[in-house]
Amino acid sequence: MSHYQLINLVLVLSPLLGALVAGLGGQHISQCMAQSVTISSVALSFMLSVYLAYQLFFLHDATFDGNLYLWDFIGKFRFNIGFLIDPLTVVMFLIVTFISLIVHIYSVTYMAGDPGYKRFFSYISAFTFAMLMLVSANNFLQLFFAWEAVGLVSYLLIGFWFKREAANAGSLKAFLLNRVGDFGFFLGIALLFSYFGSLDYLQVFHAAPLLKNTSITLFPHTSYSVIAVICFLLFIGAMGKSAQIPLHVWLPESMEGPTPISALIHAATMVTAGVYLVARLSPLYEYAPSVLNLILILGATTALFMGLVAIVQNDIKRIIAYSTLSQLGYMMVGLGASAYAAGIFHLVTHAFFKALLFLAAGSVILTLHHEQDIRKMGGLAKVMPTTYVCFLVGALALAALPPFSGFYSKDAIIDAVHASILPAASYAYYCALIGAFVTAFYIFRAFFLVFHTQARMKIKHYQPTSSIVKFSLMMLAIPSLLAGFLLVRTFLNVPGLLAGSLWVLPHHDTIVSEPLLSAATLLSLLGILLAWGCYCQFPSIPAWAQKHFAWLYRVLVNKYGFDTFNQIVFAEGSRRLARLFFRVDADVLDEKLIEGSGRGIGWLSNVLRRLQSGYLYQYALIMVLSIIIFLLAYAL
Repeated sequence: MSHYQLINLVLVLSPLLGALVAGLGGQHISQCMAQSVTISSVALSFMLSVYLAYQLFFLHDATFDGNLYLWDFIGKFRFNIGFLIDPLTVVMFLIVTFISLIVHIYSVTYMAGDPGYKRFFSYISAFTFAMLMLVSANNFLQLFFAWEAVGLVSYLLIGFWFKREAANAGSLKAFLLNRVGDFGFFLGIALLFSYFGSLDYLQVFHAAPLLKNTSITLFPHTSYSVIAVICFLLFIGAMGKSAQIPLHVWLPESMEGPTPISALIHAATMVTAGVYLVARLSPLYEYAPSVLNLILILGATTALFMGLVAIVQNDIKRIIAYSTLSQLGYMMVGLGASAYAAGIFHLVTHAFFKALLFLAAGSVILTLHHEQDIRKMGGLAKVMPTTYVCFLVGALALAALPPFSGFYSKDAIIDAVHASILPAASYAYYCALIGAFVTAFYIFRAFFLVFHTQARMKIKHYQPTSSIVKFSLMMLAIPSLLAGFLLVRTFLNVPGLLAGSLWVLPHHDTIVSEPLLSAATLLSLLGILLAWGCYCQFPSIPAWAQKHFAWLYRVLVNKYGFDTFNQIVFAEGSRRLARLFFRVDADVLDEKLIEGSGRGIGWLSNVLRRLQSGYLYQYALIMVLSIIIFLLAYAL
């Protein structure tokens, strides 16, 4: 076993060990031991991630791609379990382990007193393990198993409070929607194996240029590029995990889980898996321009239209959840424009400020004794100054104002789309620009209503913010402020930090330089000013707008009818189809065919029994009549 294999094995399996100890220890371990083991295991993974980053980025060690062991074989085909350690893997290691570590620490306070305390720490540690397995895989088989493990543990986390009906419904919706995406994902892997004859990344990437002109017939008289069909099917899986329209409806429902789970799922783990997948498979997607156009369209639509829905939300966690949907759309827009480095850069900066916003929202919820409706909040700036400052940093980063981290990554994506030659780039560009205004407006609507306006709820005793919560928020506020400025040249300058992991065709290359003040920045400032005017200076404006644009308000509150459509067509439609098949089974198969055949045979036997009378004249008559009928039939 090589040096890299050993380090990667410890890095990946350490959270799994913590999860097993906390989950299976039962009464033999205390809550303190459960939290200590899981936090220590994730901390070890983070330190090893830092070590790998030092080896790869500062000492310029070569990337590593090696198999750990042979899992199975069929004829000449070999299916291995192995690791790929390259710049993209290490970046994902750093983000996943750092965010997970902060969430583990924060959860010590947030989950204190919960009867499922040890189970919670077991789940989030297992979630970290599954994500680390996903980003370190060197083949599609291992990727698929880790992909499914992430979905399974997310189901357990969203439904953590399983005695709540809403939590059970949310976890089930997330599970089912991801199965829809995973079905396409599985078909894509099967088709890829059929044509490439291998599931190893590097072998597939090397063979891609040879198959770029190969076609497949899916319908009569039509043919499609094999690589385009494979990329489309794999992207369906990415749509499910990264919640792109129309497979996005599960993500807001994940808010039914504890707030630390929301931070972990939305910032660094599950929802970024789809973005990672498309970036990892850039050598395939570059030969599928039709799929890149689709990614541009769906990503831009998600970025703008989910941001609009956030404007009418009143649950502080759901506002941030729809913000996640919108920002995932921006990441997909960057990938669709072949600006893979910009898309991953936004994934990195977004992880910091989105985790910060969720944990700051959790601090507000704790202080207000688990109240989440922003219409009942107000005046909290003086009550919780640390949370106030940290939420402001996260909001400014999300609104993409300089020098906060979101400015550098988000504007890089917008500039890349503007420079793209793909047909869908124009649509994506204008959606991204309008989305910048919408993003700033909805996040500062929440900020002003929560912290600046007059208090609208009487609370005798505010729950004080603990030192652990303050520490967690500050550890995320620092990179939310500085990460963009510090990393922009590293990610975007040629050849860039991820040059060894990403691949772009020369005519798709959109050269992205360090962002400057742009139209998107001005629109973000305008959104902040409008939110300030509407909710701090002229609070009657929102009610007036709601009254005069009631139709638009209903559309946004109903979330464009996706949930209604799914309920009527898929949920109720499935029940009606089941009732139809039940009636066919009961009335036709059971009543008519099975039981009816028995009754028919009984009736026929009764008729035939009467013919066996024993009288010769009756038998002679039957014979004569039979001969006459036979002769008539023959004559005709």
